[in-house]
Amino acid sequence: MSDCSLTAIEQKQLALLHAHMQPGGTSSPFAKEIVLMETHVAGTGRRSLRGIEPTLAEGDHLVLRREPENAHDAHAVVVLTGGGDKLGYLPRDRNEIPARLMDAGKLLFARLESKSWLGDWLQLSARVILRDA
Repeated sequence: MSDCSLTAIEQKQLALLHAHMQPGGTSSPFAKEIVLMETHVAGTGRRSLRGIEPTLAEGDHLVLRREPENAHDAHAVVVLTGGGDKLGYLPRDRNEIPARLMDAGKLLFARLESKSWLGDWLQLSARVILRDA
């Protein structure tokens, strides 16, 4: 069902994040996770997410990917599941700082905080997090 395969770098980032979350994880003991913002995922009403929603759980790590070639938004940041399924975007009015940080090589990801159906629209809330080593 994946419509955006994860790059090798994104797969390594997810592996690092998962290792950090496990007891006895091997990631850097001095790494800090800084919550940049809490937000909804925009554009979920334009996607068919009925098949993906059951696989989403609160606390899941979500991949953020820059989309600088986006014709509608030069600061576009796509939100993907760990399996590469596209969920939507960071909202346009909140994406410039995360986009610039990502462009500067910083590791950003999102953590799913909540999900709920409002008719045919899947409302997703997430925290955008900067992982600073």
